[in-house]
Amino acid sequence: MAVRTLLLSLGMGLGSIMLAHADGEVQKLITAADKARLDKYGETRKAALEEAKAGDPSEVKQLDDLLARPLVAFSDKDLTGNWKCRTIKAGGISPLVIYGWFKCKVTDDGSGWRLAKITGSQRTTGRFFDDNEKRAIYLGSFSVNDDKAKPYGSGPESDQVGYAFRNSASEWRIEFPAPYYESKLDIMEFKR
Repeated sequence: MAVRTLLLSLGMGLGSIMLAHADGEVQKLITAADKARLDKYGETRKAALEEAKAGDPSEVKQLDDLLARPLVAFSDKDLTGNWKCRTIKAGGISPLVIYGWFKCKVTDDGSGWRLAKITGSQRTTGRFFDDNEKRAIYLGSFSVNDDKAKPYGSGPESDQVGYAFRNSASEWRIEFPAPYYESKLDIMEFKR
């Protein structure tokens, strides 16, 4: 992709960003702050999950059950379609908070998967990039209610980064290390 085309795509927002296929494209798009968050993913996740143990025992069990599920490859499944999704906040202001289920949708515009959380007050919209066989990188934009999402790269209050993991044909999640608001680790869980 030519530099001019890439800049035009970025200017048009997340809807125009091309999916990277393990060719380093995500490294050209990711902000320095988000790269640093991914670099510290392991230690951030460990600290957040340690704090989460002090949460409500029934919620701790739900979190433990989610994280204990084996990971499977993304390559043999299509994520497009409607999903129910919920956010789990670990560490930070509260040890552990598990929200109710909302609606999310994954589409494919020909260049890869695009996520939109379409109900609930806290929203996300973004794009997935190949990382390895069992993990993808998500670059997205946080917004509230029906406010229009800013393009990725607009700043730390709206930029989101995370690793996506698939557990089965009907379950997957994104883990967001060090989100701007409230927690040390956000986990967005998806089910058909």
